[in-house]
Formats: sequence, structure tokens, C-alpha cells
Amino acid sequence: MPKLSVVVPAYNEARTIAACIERLLAIADDHLELEVLVVDDASTDGTRQRAEESAAAHPQVRVIAHDINQGKGAALHTGFGQATGEFVAVQDADLEYDPADLKRLLGPLAAGTADVVIGSRFLSDAAHRVLYFWPAVGNRFLTLVSNVLTDLNLSDIKTCYKVFRREVLQQLELHEKRFGFEPEVVAQFARLRLRIYETGISYAGRTYEEGKKSGRRDGARALYCIVRYNMPHAPLPVLFGGYLIVGGLCAVANLLLFTALSTIVPVAAAAPTAFVLAAILNYWLCVIVLFRHRAKWATWGESAAYVLVVAVAGGIDWATTLALIQIGLSLVAAKLCASAMALVANFLGRRFLVFPERRPGRWASSGLR
Repeated sequence: MPKLSVVVPAYNEARTIAACIERLLAIADDHLELEVLVVDDASTDGTRQRAEESAAAHPQVRVIAHDINQGKGAALHTGFGQATGEFVAVQDADLEYDPADLKRLLGPLAAGTADVVIGSRFLSDAAHRVLYFWPAVGNRFLTLVSNVLTDLNLSDIKTCYKVFRREVLQQLELHEKRFGFEPEVVAQFARLRLRIYETGISYAGRTYEEGKKSGRRDGARALYCIVRYNMPHAPLPVLFGGYLIVGGLCAVANLLLFTALSTIVPVAAAAPTAFVLAAILNYWLCVIVLFRHRAKWATWGESAAYVLVVAVAGGIDWATTLALIQIGLSLVAAKLCASAMALVANFLGRRFLVFPERRPGRWASSGLR
């Protein structure tokens, strides 16, 4: 009989926490064992006391308390560390999501065809409460950006319902403490190349007056997390698009520096000097935006590879600039053309030589199966 561990992060949900626990316990039957882990994130309205009352009446329920409010993501990290079931699920304490839907999400997992099942509010024909338009637009936009960077075709990355094998937790390196958890964990699912399924779920959303906590600031954070955790592993065309933005900024810096330096030193000296300064800016932006997980060099070989890439790209930039000037192009036009060629060489060298990204096959490096 499979065992499902349901982690319930709760902060000031005294009004619904007891009902949430009861409805979760109701899905257990002769074919499913249940473990409910309520993580109270330093609530001030009696949520912990009501959860402990339910735990006293039901041995399947455990309450874990944070002394300081840390956020939903932090509560989930704590709960995941205590989960003992074969499968693990996330359940919000506010009952916007119906626990009865969890059984449907368990189907592909129990059948052995999925590693992760995500509940989508946009695929279901079940009843949905009609609420705000613009948050829904924002959710679809975030899902679109996430899909572009992960190369997945999900319909709802901000959904609470995510059920997965407990072994998956051993492969996750979670950092987000608040509502950035959803895009971060989707990015890691994609990174591990897990078998991901979606299924429709019902949804009874709350208004802000009724206690809904996610807002515009959380949407902005979600967008940041999508870029931060996906960009280093994005498909090559997308990664190159990001590099074009970084490279474009550095090319402008290169052009301005070259124009200024060429008025005081010979062109043959101005071109490499401007390039080296722009390359330093380029590398810094690449590290914090595109290749952040490969920022720390572990060997002298990586250092040598970076120096080689910069030298080759700098040589291309210098030689092309001089050659184009000799055939009659203006300083600015020659430098723009040379910078474009050096930009492509710089990207390919960094992506495949300095910061090589190896996408693991499903379970390939984990030994889970």
C-alpha cells in the first residue's frame, strides 16, 4: 500500500486548518496510507494550536513549528525533510485546492509512468471560482516565460499542487524561502529531465479580503526566479538570446571606450584596451545572469580556457577592426562589425569551453533506479 506524505505550510490559517486536515484524512482508504505534516510558520492567530488539536486526535498528523516566520518555501523545506512516504505532495492550508484531487494526481505516479504530477487550474472543466483577471494574465505570462526557458509545455507553474516521488527530493537543491518556490522547483524538475505529467484540478480561490497572500511583489519575484534558475540551463537559442542582451550592453561599452580612447592613443592600442575592459564587464554579467552555477573555477584549466576565449575573441575584434578601417569603413562602423563577430565567438567559447553545461538524463546521475 503506497504512502503519501502531504506537507501543509500554514501561516495564520486558523479558520481553515482543521477543515483542511479533515479533508486530507478523508482521502485515505484501503489502498492509500496518509501522512499529514503541518508546518506552522510562526502563526499568530492560533493556527498551531488548532493543528495540534487535530494531531492529538489523529496519529497520521504531525505538527512542526517555526519560531520565526520564514515563508512558504522555508516551511516546505522543513516538511520535505520530515516526509517518510513513497510520494510527497504539497497542500495549501487555505483550501483553495480540493484534497480530493490528490488521488487523481497520484494516478500516473502509482502506475510508474511519472516522476512528477502537477495539478493545473487551466486544464480542468471542474468548478472554478471566478476572480481576478490580471493575476490570471500574469500567471499565464510567467508560465510562458518558464516554458521558453525550460522547454516544457506546462499550463500552470504557479499552482500549489505538485506531487512527486520522495526520491526526487534527494536531487533538489532548493533555496527560495517564500513564493519563489514554485518556479524554482519547476526549473529543477526540468533540469533533472523528470517525467512530468499534468492533470486538471478544481480551484476555489480567495480574495485578498479573505486572506489571499500572494501579490504583485511575489509575481516580480517569480519572474526573477524563472530567469535565475533556468537561464544557465536554457536551450541554446534562448541562452544565446540572453547573451545577446548582455553582449549588446558590453558592445555599447566597448564602442564608447574605443571612441574615447582612439582620441588619445593609436587605434591599434585603443581597440584591444577597450575590448579587455568590455570583456571584464561581459564576464561579470555572464556570471550573475547566464552561467551563475559555473561561476567558481575549480581548476586552472577553466581559468586558462577563459583567458583563451577572451584572447581569441579579442584577436578577432582587433584584426577585424583594422581590416575594415583599411578598406574604408568609419571607425564606428568597423568597430560595430568587429564587435558582432567577437560577440559570437565569445558566446560559443564561454558556453562550450569555459562554462560547459551537461544536462543529465533522467535519473542518469542519481542512482535512483
